[in-house]
Amino acid sequence: MTLKDLAHQLGVHYSTVSRVMNPATRHMVAVDVAARVMQAADDLGFRPNRIAAGLRTGRSRLVGVVLPDIGNPIFPSILWGLEQVLAEQGYVPIVVNVGADTQRQRFIIDQMVGRQVDGLILATAERDDAILDHCVKEGIPVVIVNRGEDIGRVSCVVSDNRLAMRLTVDHLVGLGHRKIGQISGPHTLSTGFLRKEGFIDAVKANGLKKAQWVSIDSTAYTREAGQVACAALLDKLPGLTAIAASNDLVALGCYDVLRDKGLRCPEDISVVGHNDMPFVDALYPALTTIRIPLREMGAHAGRLILQRIAEPASDGVSIVLRPELIVRGSTAAPASLTTDGKAAAKA
Repeated sequence: MTLKDLAHQLGVHYSTVSRVMNPATRHMVAVDVAARVMQAADDLGFRPNRIAAGLRTGRSRLVGVVLPDIGNPIFPSILWGLEQVLAEQGYVPIVVNVGADTQRQRFIIDQMVGRQVDGLILATAERDDAILDHCVKEGIPVVIVNRGEDIGRVSCVVSDNRLAMRLTVDHLVGLGHRKIGQISGPHTLSTGFLRKEGFIDAVKANGLKKAQWVSIDSTAYTREAGQVACAALLDKLPGLTAIAASNDLVALGCYDVLRDKGLRCPEDISVVGHNDMPFVDALYPALTTIRIPLREMGAHAGRLILQRIAEPASDGVSIVLRPELIVRGSTAAPASLTTDGKAAAKA
């Protein structure tokens, strides 16, 4: 059965059925007529031939979404916001997990393009990214989400990583911490690079001397990488009283190391995470962290890729979202201050 067959069965014009079958144009048809067409299509088992429609229009209404780690809890919220925007225009995301292997990334992207996705949303971009070079060279509509690149050739949606570190350091210094360590992300990623730069700027702005702070890179945004980095940080800055972690999974690795060493959080060492991933409020202690508007990030990415698909020659747009510090139980004044305060009260 074709659209014309269905239109004949219902006694309506072909264009009416065509509009109803396309979610992006369904609003152009009266609600009762649209409902009647949808019901008839369902009763008769009619399904639009998307391949044929794609050949005719040059659009598949598919968007490829490439993730570095589908196990990272930030991505479901990003995908939620993205899918809602795409659905409004009749687009469907195809989500693929590729890891950090650039050869696999190139293979997956070529496979998606070969299957005629209309555009790509990359959460895998590095600061200097050969995969992105390939996409730009091939003229593929691309948007970067959560990460950026150094050159700024394509549209991106990111959080303000420098501000996030300023909020973190201001909070810790305000509590009285004067020996603060940071575990930044991998320096090859914009998130790791900018969070490190933001941390260094923030400790200097707060008047901390070089002997009072240190920043080291983690090899990945994982709990295991956080464990390794935290152990190295404790060795490198003896007596530190606070840790700014590059993300919540890294902060979990810090919790593990502190527990193994018999150190209490926050009594001995305060910990701040980044991302406010689900369930960090249920940890003990509940994690103080930086909240990123992840669903909003996904929605912006959806709008940007639709714009780029519609206008391939349009200029790139950079959207920077404002983070928010969420204070919970993993941060408190250093033990030395609380002890001195108790002593002064007794005196």
